Amino acid sequence: MAASAKPPTASLSWTKLLPSSPFATALVSFPRRRNRSAKAVFVVAVSSGAKPTVLVAEKLGEAGISLLKEFANVDCSYNLTQEELCTKISLCDALIVRSGTKVTRDVFEASSGRLKVVGRAGVGIDNVDLAAATEHGCLVVNAPTANTIAAAEHGIALLAAMARNIAQASASVKAGKWLRSKYVGVSLVGKTLAVMGFGKVGSEVARRAKGLGMHVISHDPYAPADRARAIGVELVSFDEAIATADFISLHMPLTASTSKVLNDETFAKMKKGVRIVNVARGGVIDEEALVKALDAGIVAQAALDVFTIEPPPADSKLVSDERVTVTPHLGASTMEAQEGVAIEIAEAVVGALRGELAATAVNAPMVPAEVLTELKPFVELAEKLGRLAVQLIAGGSGVKSVKVTYASARAPDDLDTRLLRAMITKGLIEPISSVFVNLVNADFTAKQRGLRISEERILLDGSPESPLEFIQVQIANVESKFASAISESGEVKVEGKVKDGVPHLTKVGSFEVDVSLEGSLILCRQVDQPGMIGKVGSVLGEENVNVSFMSVGRIAPRKQAVMAIGVDEHPSKDALKRIGEIPAVEEFVYLKL
Repeated sequence: MAASAKPPTASLSWTKLLPSSPFATALVSFPRRRNRSAKAVFVVAVSSGAKPTVLVAEKLGEAGISLLKEFANVDCSYNLTQEELCTKISLCDALIVRSGTKVTRDVFEASSGRLKVVGRAGVGIDNVDLAAATEHGCLVVNAPTANTIAAAEHGIALLAAMARNIAQASASVKAGKWLRSKYVGVSLVGKTLAVMGFGKVGSEVARRAKGLGMHVISHDPYAPADRARAIGVELVSFDEAIATADFISLHMPLTASTSKVLNDETFAKMKKGVRIVNVARGGVIDEEALVKALDAGIVAQAALDVFTIEPPPADSKLVSDERVTVTPHLGASTMEAQEGVAIEIAEAVVGALRGELAATAVNAPMVPAEVLTELKPFVELAEKLGRLAVQLIAGGSGVKSVKVTYASARAPDDLDTRLLRAMITKGLIEPISSVFVNLVNADFTAKQRGLRISEERILLDGSPESPLEFIQVQIANVESKFASAISESGEVKVEGKVKDGVPHLTKVGSFEVDVSLEGSLILCRQVDQPGMIGKVGSVLGEENVNVSFMSVGRIAPRKQAVMAIGVDEHPSKDALKRIGEIPAVEEFVYLKL
């Protein structure tokens, strides 16, 4: 995409356009254009006739530096304090960092608008303030692929070292001891390894573990079953994975749903003597719970490359435990991986400075104001339908094919659905991934994960004033944790409309409902009989859970019905259990929006 030396002034009105959506902080809009079909361009141009300046704030491989120097003036200044970084940044068009440099709002403000690109040499972007970056018109890109093999190899190295007590035995011999009987290990061959997260790194670990003669299973609610089968891996539910595994290797992103996913409750479900490897993110393990599980004999050993706090405290019980093998976040630390990351991030930064839209962008491009204003409620509806649909999928199914149907009275060329498709993709992927999905990378991210999203339009009669009548999301060839979400044609199906500016869920499977998509949602299938609304409402009322909306859809009187209940607070496990124990309730599911 061509760059312009004089971009139009951006209207920083994103907080008003999408106040309740996570996408809000990733949208900046241009003023209204007279030409309705005009395309907005995400501009990251530099002054005409001058080379841009790139500040490299942490050590980067020489291959990446050389690539940058072909296009820009490169300033390699390492170990800068925040004050020094803020002083330098106003003279720079791009900034490249690793994980050690905090790119805060102060940095963007100090740049006075000159900083156009921040490149994170690696995957995680926790150290970059994305909201501030977007507000200041700065694109953020990362390098998500170059570390894959290095991280997988380190996972296997820790697996073997833990099983054979390599680190402990080495320290013992160096201390002048010869304790052969103390460090008897366990064999890997024939043991069951549960790979928790079957993405790029997890699948590579699985390949290597198969080569070691291990039986490999995996839990990943998103991974296609055929891709797993191709390398001899069986996809199973989360509970089955942790209950049957001799070894557990973690490769899941750190999200709200995976934070401390290994905790007291999940450790209690594991086979006694299980061994755990983590080269993913420290926060997915409750470290205090792991110490207790080690002391209780549930976990025999652990091998950790990552920690909740890095570096961990000097008095960490986990680090000092001889049953725990530790390394200082070395997953990506091979010479080859470092060079690969350097090249990947340098190419992304140079491309962005040229005005190209990078597939590894983690914040959104600029979008025409008129499009955002009109589609605002449908954008929110699209993301929430995606979130609902993916939460209805049972573990081990694997999502491969999604069909999105838009019903509208408008002609196809007068309804741009790219943003809606991106938001559905965002809703499907972000709850189970560390990827930030937006208009730039949605299609790339879906393709990368083997997800095929097809779109269909139903042309309605009537006034084209409203862009859409409804949006429908269908996921084929999957099992559902809520059987009533399966339509007559066999797909998990959810459908929604916008009413008075508010997204509503209007259909689940073959059942008509009408509930506002605010807060969270409880779906119940029950025998249609008097008093059901009161019984469920009483349970929630006793738990001080406020019901915002409630709707019942039924096949016929006194037969089956689906009740959709919008709740403002998260019900306790006990409250959900009591709902499930109501005699007429045949199944229910709690969904977070």
